[in-house]
Amino acid sequence: MQEKPLQIEKIVHSSGATVLRLHGPLLLGNFFPLQSTVRSDSSSLLIIDLSDMPYIDSAGIGCLVGAHVSRENSGRRLILVGANERLVTSLQVTKVDQLFTLMSTLEQALALASGV
Repeated sequence: MQEKPLQIEKIVHSSGATVLRLHGPLLLGNFFPLQSTVRSDSSSLLIIDLSDMPYIDSAGIGCLVGAHVSRENSGRRLILVGANERLVTSLQVTKVDQLFTLMSTLEQALALASGV
């Protein structure tokens, strides 16, 4: 499979939450920019929008787990939104789905950030 680039769109919401919209698959060959972006983010809530991510491999899952652990260890939250059925199944098969707060839409996660 040809490695496709992962595009990361960063949006700082008025609530102070950071939203990272991922465009493309999250794979061994392209997860390092996401890892760096997550590590450099200091917001109390990081929302990763997966709605335009068609595929994830085991390295990509490891990247998301690493993001969760690093944020949890520093008292900050991570929410995943918009995961399609294939991505949710990948998280379930690897038994890491229980680590994450998964929400259907970005609006739901932002409402949580705003305290609504």
